[in-house]
Amino acid sequence: MNQAFLFRKDGFTGEEKELLLNETLFHNANGYFGVRGNFEEGYPKDMPTIRGQYINGFYNFSEMKQPEKHYGFPEQKQTMVNTFDTQTVIVTVENERVDLFQGKVLEFTRILDMKKGITNRRFVWESPEGRQVEISVTRMASFENLPLFTMEYRITPLNFSGTAQIQSVHSGDVSNYFNPKDSRVAGEKIIHLRVAEREITKEGFSRIRSETLKSGLEIASMTAHVLSEEAFSETQVGEKEITRIFTLQLRKGDCATIVKYTITCDSIRYPDVRSAAEELIRTCLGRPLDYWYQCQEDYLTKFWNQAEVEITGDEELNLSLHYNLYQLLQSVGKDRYCNIGAKGLSGEGYEGHYFWDTEMYIVPFFSLTWPEMARNLLSYRYQILDRARANARVMGYPKGALYPWRTINGDECSGYYPSGSAQYHINGDISYAVVQYYLITNDWDFMVSKGAEILIETARMWYDLGNFYQGSFQLHDLTGPDEYSCVVNNNYYTNLTAKHNLIWAAKVYRKLKEQGQLGLLEEKIGIEEDEISGFEQAAEDMLLLYDEKLDINPQDDSFLSKKEWDFSQKARGNGPIMQWNHLYRLYRHQVCKQADTVLAHMIFEDAQKLSTMEHSFDYYEKRTTHDSSLSRCIFGIMASRLGRKEKAYEYFDFSSKLDILDSQHNTKDGIHTANMGGTYMGIVYGFLGLRIKENGFFFMPSIPKQWTCCRLRLELRESLVEITVTKDVCCFRLIQGMPVTIFVYGREYQIKTEVKIPLEEW
Repeated sequence: MNQAFLFRKDGFTGEEKELLLNETLFHNANGYFGVRGNFEEGYPKDMPTIRGQYINGFYNFSEMKQPEKHYGFPEQKQTMVNTFDTQTVIVTVENERVDLFQGKVLEFTRILDMKKGITNRRFVWESPEGRQVEISVTRMASFENLPLFTMEYRITPLNFSGTAQIQSVHSGDVSNYFNPKDSRVAGEKIIHLRVAEREITKEGFSRIRSETLKSGLEIASMTAHVLSEEAFSETQVGEKEITRIFTLQLRKGDCATIVKYTITCDSIRYPDVRSAAEELIRTCLGRPLDYWYQCQEDYLTKFWNQAEVEITGDEELNLSLHYNLYQLLQSVGKDRYCNIGAKGLSGEGYEGHYFWDTEMYIVPFFSLTWPEMARNLLSYRYQILDRARANARVMGYPKGALYPWRTINGDECSGYYPSGSAQYHINGDISYAVVQYYLITNDWDFMVSKGAEILIETARMWYDLGNFYQGSFQLHDLTGPDEYSCVVNNNYYTNLTAKHNLIWAAKVYRKLKEQGQLGLLEEKIGIEEDEISGFEQAAEDMLLLYDEKLDINPQDDSFLSKKEWDFSQKARGNGPIMQWNHLYRLYRHQVCKQADTVLAHMIFEDAQKLSTMEHSFDYYEKRTTHDSSLSRCIFGIMASRLGRKEKAYEYFDFSSKLDILDSQHNTKDGIHTANMGGTYMGIVYGFLGLRIKENGFFFMPSIPKQWTCCRLRLELRESLVEITVTKDVCCFRLIQGMPVTIFVYGREYQIKTEVKIPLEEW
């Protein structure tokens, strides 16, 4: 097995921090559901754990307490629900319970196999009375059959023969994690589900059906067991849980196996969750476990054939890249009912909400490697477009759509509007992603059926929001990506994304009209020529701030006049400075949480001259804390674009290993999916220098001195192209599809079979 696809940790410490971290790092997910990597055997009662199994897009409503009630302030939010617990398996050998916190752990290893799509936890445990047993647990969240989760639990007595009892628990008595000291997770304990039904079928399957307390959704889970040995079985049915108990005889040196199948169905996707779960579990049991393992491996073979990035010269980095890309696959929603949470399905950070992270950091990866997934993500935005229209009305706009800052079902979940709802740039982010997807894939059908409506409705909001003043079109009282500068005028990034949105809404409208495809859209949303002309005028007159003396783009029209932040003050702990400074203090200083103007330069590099990007980079780098995980990857890409290779590599190296090293000290709450997408962008947009423009694909390749080779594949206009960059040469090879035209260092090439181009300094 290629070690670049095996993420491994050896040794058992029992430390709380390490246990919580590994619950995240070794979680299993498939885009539909996720299961944290908890120990089946459980933990001591005083040991904190975030024990969870989640469904993408499945939510309950929670009260959002507003200290002062004002019109339009959300008073409830959606929260991703911890649905049930089918992880628990309690093993007793000769009346001694297997407990890693009692006795001795002689060996301990955890492995994530990214080729096979499984995790394995293996340990050798010695009981207080000296019995030694080897236990191996293999888990799989099926990509082939999304509701299916399997656990293969293998027990081998090493120095004894005797009786074993296995208690397999199926519990609906669960609640979400909370931490009143951390704003990124729920602040209080809330019960979201009630068990409505529990039963054992005649075949011995357990079924629990639960209902959310407020959102009106329901979920059914079923479990079934297959044992390798004959066993005496019994069942205990409690008020909220069902326990299957198996008693069997173990022989020294022989392995006994129990396979636990779990099926999950929710009412968002299945009209009758009860019957759907039963039908699916029968289907799954109709095939041996090896069949589902093979399906998993086949699925991943296809994925890596499209998406693999191989780095030669830095094995640790190569592994971290594969880990990041695999986690994006585990996290990405596989249907139009869901998206990608900020923590994927690995934990409860940000309560499972979807942000702009998806469009600006993750959609690029899937657009370039697996466009079907990108289309799903954008289709979710179309699915909630009516909610975005309703949100626009609440915010005072008679036309158009305003997407919520954070959401699951399409309603706004942001309780603190200055750094939440005021981030209107999410409209520009979504429209930008729609356009980029179209330019990469040439999927005009999507643009006709969904994209055009998104572009025009979001553009309408900008036109109504803005104001023509003294020869320019201005956008006031908004928040850009930098959440330490809130409710400002003419944020450079926001204005530039709004300009792009307006331009493309007009372009797509005119193309639809030319091709005679405007009718249905015109009938649905009533768009007229005068309105499109207004979009074009607003885009042309958009105010894009520029300071001639500094040769930079000011972040907003007040940023340069604020006091400088004292970066010499000592931080309290490891958290972001917002945890030990009042937000209003931050707003009054030149201090940035993350890339803002620098991000605008990365995605719209033709909007300003090179010297302005250079001076802006230097200016904002000194004032940015990178308290957001979305920041360093962007600074790395721009450092690469500006030829600052050592700095680019430092940023890239930090971003790529952020989760596996727990660099931001909060991976216990879930992975940082946007940063993982940003790491991929660091290679493609940074070191390869790719820019996707209306007139083609533009590359400026180079690689860091630490590497000897970088190889990856991109899907450009339905053609699969392999790109290999060494110290001296960049090779573009057509794997499948029609010839593709590209630009390298500004010169045009057509890839029919293979093109080799000497690397240039830039």
